[in-house]
Amino acid sequence: MTDHARIDYSSLADEISSWLRFHMNQVDASRLVLGLSGGIDSAVVCALCTMAAGPSRVIAAILPVHSRPEDMRDAESVASTFEVIPRIIDLAPAYESLLAAMPAEGAAGLEDANVDPDRRVTRRQLALANAKPRLRMTTLYYLANRYNGIVVGTGNRTELSIGYFTKYGDGGVDLLPLGDLDKTTVRGLARELGVPPAVITKAPSAGLWEGQTDEAEIGVSYEDLDRTLAAFRSDQDIADAATKDRVAALIAASEHKRRPIPIFQRDAVDVITSR
Repeated sequence: MTDHARIDYSSLADEISSWLRFHMNQVDASRLVLGLSGGIDSAVVCALCTMAAGPSRVIAAILPVHSRPEDMRDAESVASTFEVIPRIIDLAPAYESLLAAMPAEGAAGLEDANVDPDRRVTRRQLALANAKPRLRMTTLYYLANRYNGIVVGTGNRTELSIGYFTKYGDGGVDLLPLGDLDKTTVRGLARELGVPPAVITKAPSAGLWEGQTDEAEIGVSYEDLDRTLAAFRSDQDIADAATKDRVAALIAASEHKRRPIPIFQRDAVDVITSR
């Protein structure tokens, strides 16, 4: 398991910023583009991007979609801390226009009569929630295309492991500088980099709906998640059977998010049909 007390966070920050700079140079990019949510992960990524490229070459986009005012304030505080000009782009009108263009609820031929009504509500809520990060992804790539940038994601190892991200939403990025760091390590890195304390200590939330928090939605605290995932990786026993089962179920259900897109292979079909 990771011994977080022994991590040299200053050296880790230098290594990640050098890695970001390397990838910029590889594609001759002028900018690093990220979404600034007001949460700890995007704050850490913003700090690392400024270390890699300098504040003037970082596009930190604040992309509210009926978002909480406190998240906006925290995002602006992070931008100010790391001397980045925040680019506020209100996506609420685009979100409402997209929903208005969708088929009406109960449209003929779309609803499955065999699906439980409660599940229909859950599916609608998920569709509405996932539309937001997918709009943000589209916006970040517009900015990257327009200003010769590459999109830097904010997902960490803990969330990637259990699939706690939206496929082709916040999962649609070019680089993942935190992808090999668990949430506990990200918190340590945040303290080293000088992320505002209010951002470090706030309850993690994707802000997908009113009152939503990551840990309540996942059903396991990040501390227990990190501990359980580390035990899985090292093949150690896990005392809490309920947590073990919950985390295993999350990993299994989200496996499709981590796999490459399946590609139809003509040669493979020829081999199968010739047997």
